[in-house]
Amino acid sequence: MNRSQSFPRRARRASAVLALALTTALVTPAVSRAESAAATTQVVTWGASADRLDAAVAGRTHRLVIHTSAGGSALRIRLSNAFGDQPVTFGRAYVGVRASGAAVAPGTNRALTFGGAASVTVPAGGSVYSDPLAGTVAARADLAVSIYVQSAAGTATGHQMGRQTSYIAPGGNFAAAEAGTAYTQTTGFRYYLDAVVTDAPAGTGAVVALGDSITDGSNSTPDTNRRWPDLLSARLQGNGNTTVKGVANEGISGNKVLTDGAGVSALKRLDRDVLSQRGLRTVILLEGVNDIKANPAPTAAQLITAYRQIIDRSRARGVCVVGATVMPYEGWPEWNANGEAIRQEVNRFIRSGAFDAVVDFDAAIRNPSAPSKMLPAYDAGDHLHPNDAGMKLMADSVNLNALRCSR
Repeated sequence: MNRSQSFPRRARRASAVLALALTTALVTPAVSRAESAAATTQVVTWGASADRLDAAVAGRTHRLVIHTSAGGSALRIRLSNAFGDQPVTFGRAYVGVRASGAAVAPGTNRALTFGGAASVTVPAGGSVYSDPLAGTVAARADLAVSIYVQSAAGTATGHQMGRQTSYIAPGGNFAAAEAGTAYTQTTGFRYYLDAVVTDAPAGTGAVVALGDSITDGSNSTPDTNRRWPDLLSARLQGNGNTTVKGVANEGISGNKVLTDGAGVSALKRLDRDVLSQRGLRTVILLEGVNDIKANPAPTAAQLITAYRQIIDRSRARGVCVVGATVMPYEGWPEWNANGEAIRQEVNRFIRSGAFDAVVDFDAAIRNPSAPSKMLPAYDAGDHLHPNDAGMKLMADSVNLNALRCSR
């Protein structure tokens, strides 16, 4: 699988080039494993937090549309059965360049293997990486990852709010198909796929956004990659002064720092969703509003203790931690003065120097004449979630130099 350029406006020309590049990739002289390891590093180029979904269904193929961040070679996917209570067998998996809808660009759909085998069984609670795939993938490319679920029962694992249309072929194994005709069902869920990795130039790193629905992209325009981590990725790819290129969005709508509910808590999922990501250099933590607006709400001290735990656990793994201030939400039904006082105290802590760096989303998006409210121009209408313009403001507020620290 290969893509020679990144921008959709050249899609027709790209399809022809991609087919040629795919052919040439297979006949390029091999580079020794030692030489390749010295020249590249594995970096996550896409991620989505795993959670419990609906019932697992056998005998259907999922075609998941994803948008890469870092470009590179030797693509691998990670399949997760983290929340399954029974094993799941993936009969086949393919990756290709998405053309439109469920269709794959001709000549780009490539079979993945797992330990050299076409299929793999993942036990309950487990996950597996595929073998590396020969060829390259461009930064900011739209890929179609097709996964045939040969046998499964119990609970499916995946991500609930993709803000991206994906597809289901209910009648068997259509992973190899380039045409999208068998994919008669659409879904916003991202079944089983939770990470995609590439080999990027040595020294390349990745940033993981750990958050809730705001990071997950709630209220951003679907199928346009306008979540703030996507827009941050666009800035990173276009900046020649940073080696941070990979971006993984580990937001879960409704997620809390301290307690389970919409996904397990940030404290519990930190290792799986963040610290396990390959090439990880920095985590941006934007969580807390769902804790604060709960009834009863935790104290600011309890949230601060949890933030310190995330900082300490991340730093112990050599990871920089950027704290993002909790954004205003007056007008949301659960807002009250007590919660606002907690938010202000939490934000004072975030700005206090405990983190390696701070991105002050609160200061960027709040209404100066009513600081507990979001500026109307950035409000999606519910007074909690930013619209597309607000997402762009958030991405633009991140100091790219802050994504590196001395660790």
